[in-house]
Amino acid sequence: MLTRIAITSAFVLIASTTIFAADDLQDAKVGDITLKTPASWKQSEPTSSLRLAQFEIPAAEGDKEPAELAIFSFGGGGGKQANVDRWIDQFYAEGRKSKVTSGKSALGEYVMVDVTGTYKKPVGPPILRKTEAQENARMLAAILAIEGKGNYFLKMTGENATVTAAAAAFRTSFGGNEAEEKALAPE
Repeated sequence: MLTRIAITSAFVLIASTTIFAADDLQDAKVGDITLKTPASWKQSEPTSSLRLAQFEIPAAEGDKEPAELAIFSFGGGGGKQANVDRWIDQFYAEGRKSKVTSGKSALGEYVMVDVTGTYKKPVGPPILRKTEAQENARMLAAILAIEGKGNYFLKMTGENATVTAAAAAFRTSFGGNEAEEKALAPE
């Protein structure tokens, strides 16, 4: 009986946290799209002229740094497979795990890339192409095809626990649904 009460209490706590998080969403206009982001995600001035927007996602308990969400759009479509390959290659091959799926949201069809391992974290100006190894990292990145507007690229990187804690909110931001995603084979 005590176990059933403990499980029920845990479920109520998780459900109320999820409901609170859903009620805590705010609109974030990014180019031609509007994302639904948690209020705890702090939007800041983009650090590169290539970025349309960027957000800082608070670090999960035990992680040292916040995660970052950067959003890009270059007009036109752009090659999906080239971006998928480039994102996966931003992690060292040793110990890297990746999964590529596709889905549909109200904004459009999307490709989702989920990579874990040691991230080649950029440091300094992009032109220098310097990186430092960030172990126990995760990237969630989406290529969102907006009809008549081209592709939007959403890329969240950070320590694994922080990105994992923000994964559902990341998908919610553009209307993605992990349960409906299908595995996508390389082109």
